[in-house]
Amino acid sequence: MDRNLALELIRVTEAAALAAARWMGKGNASAADTAAIAAMHHNLTSIHFQGTVVLGEGDPEHAPALFAGEKIGDSTGAVTDKVDLALDALESTRSVAFGRLNAMSIAVAADPDSFFVPPTLYMEKIAVGAAAADVVDLNAPIEENLSQIARVKGYSISDLTVAILDRERHHELIEVVRRTGARIHLIPDGDVAASIAAAMEGTGIDLVVGSGGAVPGVLAAGALRCIGGQLLARLAPTTSDEAEAARKAGLADINHVYTARDLVRGDNIMFAATGVTDGDMLNGVRYRPDGATTHSLVMRSRTGTRRMIVTEHYFDEGPDY
Repeated sequence: MDRNLALELIRVTEAAALAAARWMGKGNASAADTAAIAAMHHNLTSIHFQGTVVLGEGDPEHAPALFAGEKIGDSTGAVTDKVDLALDALESTRSVAFGRLNAMSIAVAADPDSFFVPPTLYMEKIAVGAAAADVVDLNAPIEENLSQIARVKGYSISDLTVAILDRERHHELIEVVRRTGARIHLIPDGDVAASIAAAMEGTGIDLVVGSGGAVPGVLAAGALRCIGGQLLARLAPTTSDEAEAARKAGLADINHVYTARDLVRGDNIMFAATGVTDGDMLNGVRYRPDGATTHSLVMRSRTGTRRMIVTEHYFDEGPDY
């Protein structure tokens, strides 16, 4: 995989974001997700590659498109690149339904057999940028991690900003962080966006901590592999059935800590994301009388490049009035 597919994948995430954004605030998460999936699937079929969906919208019995194992892409003509794909046509469906922050369309491409494929359960996660990549420890108390991050970044702990999903399961964690004096940025959804923000300068977020979905953890790891950050993760089953599912998937050691490199292997990773609603990393879709504007992030691990792309889209149909 020698060419930069990320620049082609951006058309895919833009299309999904434009389709989903029409549903912002309308209270229908399912409709937003369905629109995004259809748009992403349609645009993926036109890219000249042999793509395999490894992480997508579920299994073939329950997902109409972008299901795990689906072969996708235009493989006509000469032999094309073989690529594994991790996709989320609409990450944070509830954010779109209720007009909240951090909804994005995401596509990650890598060489075959690069992605860790987790069972459907939570992961405990901590995400930081390159400066703190070697000092965080998922087994350490949050107070110790904050102290280490502050030390290597040259901050006081009270200057750090910690992003945490606003969930009942995190109430004790939030109280502990408050007692350290660190600032807290509670996010209703969208820990992928926040994790990327933690790895980039000037975003105002220094780390993300707490538990969230395992698949978003892999997507975030793909992004952090491109920009030199670190994501540490550990499976967090909430029931005995979930723990048994992990063991049946060959993950006998529930307490094993995965690094970003464990979750997305190899050194040729391409990440593309387009904002649907405003968020910690990207602006959402902005509509105009003649079209819309999208804001996207494109990165590649092999070259270390990162591009912020603002695209002006022009539509044939006029305003809806």
